[in-house]
Amino acid sequence: MPVFNWVALKPSQIDGTVFTELNDEKVLQELDMSDFEEQFKTKAQGPGLDLSALKVKATQKAPSKVTLIESNRAKNLAITLRKGGRSVQDICTAIETYDQQALSLDFLELLLRFLPTEYERTLIAKYEREQQPPEELSDEDQFMLRFSKIPRLSERMNVMIFLGNFNDTAQLLMPQLNAIIAASMSLKSSTKLRNILEIVLAFGNYMNSSKRGAAYGFRLQSLDALLEMKSTDRKQTLLHYLVRVITDKYPELTGFHTELHFLDKAGAVSLDGVLQDVRSLQQGMELTRREFMRQDDSPVLKDFLKGSSEVMEKLQADSKTAKEAYESAVEYFGENPKTSPPTTFFPMFMRFIKAYKKAEQDIELWKKQEAAAKEAELSPTGSEEPLDMKPSIPKARRQQMDMIAELKKKQMGKEPLIYEGKDGAIEDIISDLRNNPYRRADMGRSSAKKRAPAGPSLQVTPDIPL
Repeated sequence: MPVFNWVALKPSQIDGTVFTELNDEKVLQELDMSDFEEQFKTKAQGPGLDLSALKVKATQKAPSKVTLIESNRAKNLAITLRKGGRSVQDICTAIETYDQQALSLDFLELLLRFLPTEYERTLIAKYEREQQPPEELSDEDQFMLRFSKIPRLSERMNVMIFLGNFNDTAQLLMPQLNAIIAASMSLKSSTKLRNILEIVLAFGNYMNSSKRGAAYGFRLQSLDALLEMKSTDRKQTLLHYLVRVITDKYPELTGFHTELHFLDKAGAVSLDGVLQDVRSLQQGMELTRREFMRQDDSPVLKDFLKGSSEVMEKLQADSKTAKEAYESAVEYFGENPKTSPPTTFFPMFMRFIKAYKKAEQDIELWKKQEAAAKEAELSPTGSEEPLDMKPSIPKARRQQMDMIAELKKKQMGKEPLIYEGKDGAIEDIISDLRNNPYRRADMGRSSAKKRAPAGPSLQVTPDIPL
């Protein structure tokens, strides 16, 4: 029979799987395999093989491995070790020496899940007391046996992960802290913003004077209501009117938003999360210092503490400044720091600035439209042009053309008067008259000497102007 290329499981790998519930021998007993052998046999087909005998033989050949770890945990550990791509000894030596070049950060974080439990340590200790050979253990158990021998294993693993994450985490936290500090301080120190809020308060109290008492302040969310209040003709909002007033009466306040910085970046920061990350870094730094005090001959820990302690101190100082600056700014504008996180506080100002700029653009557009309408009203109406756009022909010119037309009529037959020549018609007529002088129609063919002339003959001379 040909060989079926499947990936077979070892006897130790089928515990707890579906294969322990299967009985393939029963299937073979129920089926007649002779037809199958006939259709799939190879050219050099040997005698049929006893499947049950093969299973017994394979079971006898398979070495019996002692397992101390739960099967699923052992399987996951095997997968993790394959990702590491290093031997058991290399992995453990790298952890003992804090060698971050040998082990990647991802591998360390995966391996952290397989720290020996108390139960596993008990089984390992019992196995060693019985002086059983380690070679009889599975590969995963042999790793766990060596892994559990590393002193302060949990502390070392966490220190290595902390060393690998510190720089990236610090570079991520610093810009967020700086954004909170800059945005909070710019809001609190902006004189223009304070004056604009003063104008809003004045208009609000004026509008509510007949129905409500005077207010000493308002919540920042009230700025959104400036867009909801419409004028009587519904053509503008209260914010549009305020922008007109500020532009006309307080032009120095129009660019108030230029005094506010990093509101968008600060509005995306979770300050509580950032402060928690800073505290976690501080805890990791303290753990690293304790490890260094226990093992002061480690050059890796020594170099790290020398170069990163200053960064950690700056992070702590900035986190304290950011917290104080933010709480001070929130309280300054009448809000509660506990209920107003940066993701809520700063966007209220961002929405107001956006709406203010939009109102400025609307007003500028309306001014242009009004100017264009006034210009259209003031411009004089154009005089209507006469229906007959043809220029009038001078009188002398008309008389000459009438005479030419009459001569042409008498000479060539009745034709309509020609006032304008087309395609050289007038030039042809004049040329013909010059070559053939005009004779009266009542004159006979006899010579002029036999009859008295009825009058002077009419001739066209070259002196007729065209």
